[in-house]
Amino acid sequence: MQLFIYIIIFFAFFDLFAQLPIISPFAIELQATPFLTGLAVGMYSLSNTFGNIISGIFSDRKGPFTLLVAGLLLTAAFLFTYSLAAGPYSLLAIRFLHGLSAGLIVPAAFTYLANHTEHSRRGKGAAVSGAFVGLAAILGPAYGAIFASRTSVPETMSLTGSMLLVLGLLSFFLLNRTVKKRKELITEPLTFNMIILSSGLLRAFMGAFFLMFSQGVLAYMLPLKVSGLGLPPEMSGLLLSVFGIAAILVFLLPVNRLFDAVKPVYTLIAGFLLMGTSLFLLSSVSAASLLYFSMISYGIGFALLFPSINSLLIDSTTERSRGKAYGYFYAFFSIGVVAGSSFTGALALSADRGFITSGVLLLSAAAVNMSTLNK
Repeated sequence: MQLFIYIIIFFAFFDLFAQLPIISPFAIELQATPFLTGLAVGMYSLSNTFGNIISGIFSDRKGPFTLLVAGLLLTAAFLFTYSLAAGPYSLLAIRFLHGLSAGLIVPAAFTYLANHTEHSRRGKGAAVSGAFVGLAAILGPAYGAIFASRTSVPETMSLTGSMLLVLGLLSFFLLNRTVKKRKELITEPLTFNMIILSSGLLRAFMGAFFLMFSQGVLAYMLPLKVSGLGLPPEMSGLLLSVFGIAAILVFLLPVNRLFDAVKPVYTLIAGFLLMGTSLFLLSSVSAASLLYFSMISYGIGFALLFPSINSLLIDSTTERSRGKAYGYFYAFFSIGVVAGSSFTGALALSADRGFITSGVLLLSAAAVNMSTLNK
């Protein structure tokens, strides 16, 4: 049954990454102004944040099964509505509903997975789930760009919707057999005081935010870096693929046992240090080979950080409060992506300065975690 949850996680992120190369051109095709085009792209992340929080709250009250099935079915339904977009404002409404419903899926899926994984294997489990996320990050954009170019954006979204519809129906029948009775569980709300008093949760949320902040900077600045060096435009896609492959290898190879053998705070610090150093290197090199080396190093750091923050969250919660914690956790993911690209864009930073800024933040996060190791 864990494999089925991993498949759901893959398709949830596949839906996200498949949109990346096609929403801006689709908005422009619908006569959107530059402002409305940017808003159409960001609207998904904005409403996704609310969906994450709603999913977390109700996963604790109703159990993750209900939210997972509802999220899959609703997201499938809204993916079919892209064919109804007649202008930029109708597209904005569809993007809002799509992001809101999709936000229900991931916290519920990770809560379900955490509640059905042995504690001694939670690090390896998080690593395997990270591999499926990485695979979605590699395949999703290629699928979106290629299929949309051969058909249309609405047809691409409808095909993704068909996949999620099948998953939603399968989830209803397969996961319903393993859902736990919750009569004996009294919800233990995750309060603000509980969060600020838990070093593990604070580290997990900080890690989620800065991890995706750096991803936002990378997605925005890497094509500019490649273009500025006079290299082929498609190289930025290859560099991102190399990063994804490096992360997947760490997630799936026997080295993933490290995540259960070593305290997650140590792999968290190592991940921050390696990612931050890689961004500094990326800002200073111009040779293609060194760009690839930088991205491989960044991918390894990403692979160290992702399971660590998941393990910290699991260790800092109980089954009664884990859903809400995952809701906040993935809300920080969504906010981080938007903040990374928006912050560097608002400051009008060059690609190299954007990488340096993000690198400084990651190294600072490592320093903060090292200084609070005994707390």
